Amino acid sequence: MTPSLEIPDGEVARIGRMLIPERQLRERGVSPVAGVDEAGRGPLAGPVVAAAVIFPDDIFIPFVHDSKKLTPDRREALFTVIHEKARAVSVGIVSSGVIDAINILQATYRAMRRAVSGLRIMPSHVLVDGRDGPDFGCGFTPLIRGDRICFSIAAASIVAKVTRDRIMADYDRQYPAYGFARHKGYGTRDHVAAIRKHGPCPIHRRSFYAGGWQDKKDDSTIEIQESK
Repeated sequence: MTPSLEIPDGEVARIGRMLIPERQLRERGVSPVAGVDEAGRGPLAGPVVAAAVIFPDDIFIPFVHDSKKLTPDRREALFTVIHEKARAVSVGIVSSGVIDAINILQATYRAMRRAVSGLRIMPSHVLVDGRDGPDFGCGFTPLIRGDRICFSIAAASIVAKVTRDRIMADYDRQYPAYGFARHKGYGTRDHVAAIRKHGPCPIHRRSFYAGGWQDKKDDSTIEIQESK
């Protein structure tokens, strides 16, 4: 199964470039290699989700890219193909309550560690999106904009994003006043208005607010930021 029958000119070469980080590690005798990325660091509500993916050496899946560059339909299609073709896929989920307790960076690292530890094949090395990463129990290489330049990281970004979007759709049915299925917990104008009208629900991240949001009668603008 592939997301589309037609592969545009240049797609094979683009995917080939994205596979360079994994190939360079294999040439040094380092295998298997997992790609890791997260979804949900910035929203005002819901969990942070990380994914880890290990592929066979001869993998080719067209259209794999940074999840933010893909349409929802394309992400869903690729989510299925990634699970079909990967050697191992795992996700780690950390709730909003834990985010409030330990901060978003540490919660993200916890989700990443959970994703890697949940793989049925333990990696010898991890490629992770960003400037740094947690202790995975093996070597790791952080890659800035890794979801755009590394195939397995991009695949992990898709798995994490689709998984989290599905979670937020479930929360939308549980807390319909907030529109979670639409904005996925991000601080859109409609979401902020709903918080001001109804107050926060159990999945809102209290640590991401800076005063004023608790008073439903206060018409002042809510300042939204991540607390330090």
